[in-house]
Amino acid sequence: MTGKRIALTYDDAPMGDRQMGGEDRAALLVDGLAQAGVEQAAFFVTTDGIDSPTRLARIQNYAAAGHVIANHSHSHPWLREVTAQDYLADIDMAEAMLAVFENRRAWFRYPFLNEAPDLEKRDGVREGLAQRGLANGYVTVDTYDWYLDGLYQTALGDGEAVCEANLGRLYTDMIVDAANFYDEAARDYLGRPVAHTLLLHENDIAAMFITDLVAALEADGWQIITADEAYEDPIAAIQPDTQFLGMGRVAALASLAGKPGPEFTFLAVEEAAIDEAFFETYDVVGACSE
Repeated sequence: MTGKRIALTYDDAPMGDRQMGGEDRAALLVDGLAQAGVEQAAFFVTTDGIDSPTRLARIQNYAAAGHVIANHSHSHPWLREVTAQDYLADIDMAEAMLAVFENRRAWFRYPFLNEAPDLEKRDGVREGLAQRGLANGYVTVDTYDWYLDGLYQTALGDGEAVCEANLGRLYTDMIVDAANFYDEAARDYLGRPVAHTLLLHENDIAAMFITDLVAALEADGWQIITADEAYEDPIAAIQPDTQFLGMGRVAALASLAGKPGPEFTFLAVEEAAIDEAFFETYDVVGACSE
């Protein structure tokens, strides 16, 4: 395969109320995915709080719409701050709570993509996941969409007007740029294209701009694929022997192939650059100009 293929994956579901209520956000996201023709996205669930009937129903609705459900821990811990034993116990708690959902997948995604605070702990958790039959729900395209959503939430909370059209342009441009960055990195440093997994979060801007995002990706030549297809890529079987793992699997493998980590950067992971784009380049704060 030589084309550009990418699956949509969402972390931290079900998020709480923000400017948009959680139930409204989830309904908008489900409808938007359907309108955009996305057959299957993946939702990596943090289970602390899903005993609430409304939050439980949100995850059930994602599954009922054909999307897949996977483990993102119970309490979203930093691996660097807990023992491997406690970390695995947290994963077990989430697994027990997720067992009731249809469309479950045996994938675990590390909170904060933090999986290598030190080699002993890294390998201990890897061994524990293998014993549990859980595969690494890695990403290949890292983004700070959460940071952009935070700027949006703060602006509205401060009573500022926000031009949603400009925000949508920034969001889609940022994500498409990130996807192309990692696609080029894979081709340059791995010698072939890969089936990509895009890191997004179940936040307000994800729901507001899902149809715009899919349209922008497709206009740029990307094919939206299922998470199942993405995790069939040969890189799924590789456990990169590096501590440079916090930007996803392509970044880790590119690092091993000689790409220096500090140079592995782009708009979607640069907070200062996102600030400049939000406040200046895209002029998001304020009324939309005619």
